[in-house]
Amino acid sequence: MTDTLLFKNIDEPGLNTIDVYMARGGYKQLEVALKMKRGDLITELSGSGLRGRGGAGFPMGKKASFIPKGDMQKYVVCNADESEPGTFKDRELIQKNPHQLIEGVIIAAFAVDATITYIYIRGEYDQQADILDAAIAEARERGILGENIFGSGFNVQLELARGAGAYICGEETGLLDSLEGKRGNPRLKPPFPANEGLFNGPTLINNVETLSAIPSIIELGAEGYAAIGVKDSAGTKLVSISGNVERPGNYEVALGTSSRELIYGLAGGPVDGRKVKCWFPGGSSTPVLTADDLDVNYDYDSLEAAGSMLGSGAIIVVDETQSVVDLAYKLAKFYSHESCGKCTPCREGTRWTFHMVERIKEGTATPMDLDIMAAVQEQITGHCLCVLGDAMAMPIGSLIAKFRDEFEAEIEANRNERERKLAAEFAAAEVAIEGVSA
Repeated sequence: MTDTLLFKNIDEPGLNTIDVYMARGGYKQLEVALKMKRGDLITELSGSGLRGRGGAGFPMGKKASFIPKGDMQKYVVCNADESEPGTFKDRELIQKNPHQLIEGVIIAAFAVDATITYIYIRGEYDQQADILDAAIAEARERGILGENIFGSGFNVQLELARGAGAYICGEETGLLDSLEGKRGNPRLKPPFPANEGLFNGPTLINNVETLSAIPSIIELGAEGYAAIGVKDSAGTKLVSISGNVERPGNYEVALGTSSRELIYGLAGGPVDGRKVKCWFPGGSSTPVLTADDLDVNYDYDSLEAAGSMLGSGAIIVVDETQSVVDLAYKLAKFYSHESCGKCTPCREGTRWTFHMVERIKEGTATPMDLDIMAAVQEQITGHCLCVLGDAMAMPIGSLIAKFRDEFEAEIEANRNERERKLAAEFAAAEVAIEGVSA
């Protein structure tokens, strides 16, 4: 059995059109799903072991089972606000095979009896949004969206909503606020979206990769899909590999594959024989691992045991030529800028951390500042309204813990350089004063 499910035929010309997609078996799994009982369909999704591919890794079928039954208006929302640094897999899925996503959205909607669905796409994905718009229009024209789909009696609407470029809208409740026309701020939970989500109705939210995997689950069956991968990490995973590697790109692998195989085998490893200094397993918001962790299997439990997380599935490789202080500076600056400011630990913690890293670069920091900065990351983690604060605190804290010697060396070097410049400026000023006095 091939491990390529989501990327099957991905580079075939015209796959983004409904004619080519249907010629390759597209929408057949939707027909199968519409003939199933909703309870059986949710059982199938749960039995597949599919975990959310957006970052949290929560079982998709279990999340669907939380949607209450009844005649109230229910919603399915696809999170296509792919803003995690280092992550670009959803973009390729949307651009090259949008109908696979649409099919997954409709099946999910039928499973939870939702008649209104949305795909919320990040504002910067303008080309991909145009492709999705065209695909949605094709599906409507063929009767795949609308009323009485395939004669099943099931009606569903699908709309595309474009974001405005805010990282915080990748957080599911911030996305819901934005979709309702409000400022994208995270909500206090509970209530959770499954009970009170979009427009206060029960809402199932999953990301592009998760929903795109649903047709494969229907085709293979729960047991067939669960047989791919490893225990508690079923199926294939799209991995975006970037940074200091020879062949950056998106790769589809069975979960449980060695991380070394991903970084060196598929992506070619660092250029010119350089060595890996550290790497982010699941995007910039995950704690870094080092070269000693390259043989860790790439699955949810193995990465958690190693002290990090699979996250969105974006591996960022950092080689020995890079400065960890520069890395920390860029991370802190990004998350400080993207904080919505709604809660104090994130608003103040991200801003303060950025200024502390600035002090290191300016030569005004001391080794004691590292202890304070590490302690602040601990105070941020787990104390914010959403995980944005954690998204900065976890990688920054891990960098300090694993590369403290390098931080201390740069503190010393930058302090010495600053003192040298100040001494030179003072000497130049004295010469100028003596010249004026003469």
